[in-house]
Amino acid sequence: MNARVERLRAKLEEPLLVSDPANVRYLSGLSSSNAALLVDEERVQLFTDFRYAESARTVEGAEFVDAKRDLFQTLSELLSGPIGFEASSLSFERYSRLHAGGVEPVPRYGLVEELRAVKDDEELDAIRRAADIANIAFERFADEGGLVGRTERDLAWRFETFLHEANADGVSFPASVASGPNAAKPHTEPRDRRVERGETVIVDGGCMVDGYCSDCTRTFATGQLPDELTRAYEVCLDAQLSGLAAVQPGASGPGVDAAARDKIEMAGFGEAFGHGLGHGVGLLVHEDPRLAQESRSILAEGNVVTVEPGIYLSGLGGIRIEDLVVVREDGPEILTTFSKDLLTLD
Repeated sequence: MNARVERLRAKLEEPLLVSDPANVRYLSGLSSSNAALLVDEERVQLFTDFRYAESARTVEGAEFVDAKRDLFQTLSELLSGPIGFEASSLSFERYSRLHAGGVEPVPRYGLVEELRAVKDDEELDAIRRAADIANIAFERFADEGGLVGRTERDLAWRFETFLHEANADGVSFPASVASGPNAAKPHTEPRDRRVERGETVIVDGGCMVDGYCSDCTRTFATGQLPDELTRAYEVCLDAQLSGLAAVQPGASGPGVDAAARDKIEMAGFGEAFGHGLGHGVGLLVHEDPRLAQESRSILAEGNVVTVEPGIYLSGLGGIRIEDLVVVREDGPEILTTFSKDLLTLD
């Protein structure tokens, strides 16, 4: 905790109230739905209620403050003067209560998130283990096969079962399985649709280990595909490999995105790739940095990002291929190693 807090202190112009749960956990190790940290030049105060008090008292380097269940009532009673707050996550209602209590709130953006974006060795170890479990789940899913005739919901549940059986702490997000025309919808939820022959099935899943996430997507076939889908897979894979090659320290989010997007556009599928190329992964499955056209991110050694181009053809099907990678000086460390060949699971 101390090293992370010291790095944060170097950025502060006034005390900072940290209330985003992921940021509280990053700085203190406390996983709580109702906690806040006040970080100033001399001390760290950890506010939480009775449910988390026993754990909070053991946090090294933090002064525990017993708070009411209504955490922001306590904060409004105890705090005053200029205090920075996390403008991207604090609600207006909570801001107003702090202000009414005598706090002079100063909006601050991304101070802790910038620290979280560069992972230390302990964090990388947890993410690697989460990725290893995802690799195992994809292997077992492919070995079992038998997709045709089963529903997307059933297959998503089965994939999550493989994650749990490989000792995941939990899922980092509900597994997604999209088949046939549903695979043309990038973020659709699994439905009762039964998988048919001759279509693509997109499987997107990940798990958590020690609080850290993994994320991986593969696309399977259930027999001979229409020529357009076969070509789309080849183009998407070529674009994904180009995106991976562009992941290096100093690269910009838009630049890495373009390395993959240009391949897709040159092949005539530009309008079928409408989302960003990737995102950071850590305590949350979506965090900084972002690989997208509108991103302002610059990659740094120790970032963990996804590279996941997709091609979505309305009424026909879709393709998405996603790897989880660590940004390294000598090239990306690819954590998701399951095959990216177009496998047929009928």
